[in-house]
Amino acid sequence: MSFLIPCPQCGKRSVYEFRFGGEVLQRPEPSARDEQSARDGQSAAAEQWYRYNYVRRNESGPQTEWWFHRLGCQQWFQAERDTRTNQVIRTCFPDQAGRPDQLDPPDPPDLPDPKEPSPLAGP
Repeated sequence: MSFLIPCPQCGKRSVYEFRFGGEVLQRPEPSARDEQSARDGQSAAAEQWYRYNYVRRNESGPQTEWWFHRLGCQQWFQAERDTRTNQVIRTCFPDQAGRPDQLDPPDPPDLPDPKEPSPLAGP
């Protein structure tokens, strides 16, 4: 199924220009330990890293995800997408996440009219 993703840098583009990077997850602390895990010989950090790398919620509905614009600006960004309909609710760069004033993607740049002669073409 094809749909459009509004890249924060380039504007709306076909999903085929992008690479899906998975849902946005909180990265675990590398040194976390708890008493029970220490007694069992397994660190809590190992369990947290296992969940971070392999366990996904796979929820139906809105989900925040990583996307890479591989055929455009080559930037990673976050998109909130409804997984039931593939409707992209909003996109932003990671440093803008959670800032509502920065979540709306810019309009795509105006392209020159192909019927007008190029200023680079000679007389």
